[in-house]
Amino acid sequence: QVQLVESGGGLVQAGGSLRLSCAGSGRTSTIYAMGWFRQAPRKEREFVAAISWTGGVIYYGDAVKGRFTTSRDNAKNMGYLQMNSLKPEDTAVYFCAARYGLSAYRSMINYDYWGQGTQVTVSS
Repeated sequence: QVQLVESGGGLVQAGGSLRLSCAGSGRTSTIYAMGWFRQAPRKEREFVAAISWTGGVIYYGDAVKGRFTTSRDNAKNMGYLQMNSLKPEDTAVYFCAARYGLSAYRSMINYDYWGQGTQVTVSS
């Protein structure tokens, strides 16, 4: 079992930045890839970013390419999502997720563990 806790969400003006963190605990000695997803009110959960165990493979959703950057620190069991040039349409609850294995995936169905989410609100 892996437990995930997100932090770093909040209210920011359009054009601003936020950095989300995802702390892993439990069975974190195993190899796992991480993903970030978001869900806005009345919308389906959407892929944001994914990073492989080594960090050598990273994927981004089209809506965030060029603005968001994901990274990880395996020694600290931490994942990060740096969000720049935020837009009102980025407003959502952001979730981190983990799956056992080396490879990162864009689809939610590939992830075994999820955090509770952190709210990000971008005002215009």
